Amino acid sequence: MSLMWKLLATTLLLSSFAHAGTTRENIEEYLENKFVDNPKISDLDAKVISVKPLKQLQGWKSYIVNIHAVLKGKSKKEINQKMILFSNGQVISQELVDIKNGKRFTTMVAPDFQKKYYRKENLIYGHADAKHRVAIFSDPLCPFCKEFAPVALPYMKKYPETFAVYYYHLPLLRLHPASKTVVRAAVVAEHQGVKDVIINMYKMKISSREKNVKKILHEFNRVTGAKVTEKELTSPYVEETLKADNSIAENMMVRGTPTVYFDGKKDNSRKLYRSYK
Repeated sequence: MSLMWKLLATTLLLSSFAHAGTTRENIEEYLENKFVDNPKISDLDAKVISVKPLKQLQGWKSYIVNIHAVLKGKSKKEINQKMILFSNGQVISQELVDIKNGKRFTTMVAPDFQKKYYRKENLIYGHADAKHRVAIFSDPLCPFCKEFAPVALPYMKKYPETFAVYYYHLPLLRLHPASKTVVRAAVVAEHQGVKDVIINMYKMKISSREKNVKKILHEFNRVTGAKVTEKELTSPYVEETLKADNSIAENMMVRGTPTVYFDGKKDNSRKLYRSYK
């Protein structure tokens, strides 16, 4: 649970909502009123950036809210964070679960992918003006990514006029600490012009919990044909690239991998690309 949710959750979950009809302004006012008495928070500003009706629940809408605040403590900390809320005009909740299948509605709600995030630095296959844009957030040692990427990427690579494939490194370090070295090596190898780095790194045969950098790097170079050195892993270019990818992931509320956007919309099935050639 995020920091802002920890500060709010006990008072927000299924709270009564003061307005019969929900608007952006109602949501913003509600959040600011809920936070205003918290001594740990100051200078709160809540802005609704997206409103979408829930097709599965008549009368309910999802609200993506951007929260800016200052967290008080030994030293002040500025916070910028997005959160998802649901309301039917009578109650407001941070979570809804489909009783039939157990799916959380938060996994079905996502902001549209912004055009400014289709950066040339992230384009790995296809032409920028291709018919369809696919954005992929992935961890090379994630087991689900290892099922998806080795199939999807070669397929889309074959059709450069159809697919513009944008790739964003999102290592899940708590689960796969070895990914820290792998993604850094991938950035270096891509910068050096090594071909098919992204596709080939998924062939690595190494534990996701491995901590020996030399061992990880040796396996990476073996499967990609690169010659990345340990010293290159900490270059400023690597730091800037990974920081940019992480920033985009945070702004798009991406927390798991693989996360796929097809033509700006989140593709929960991760299979839409198969429908196009």
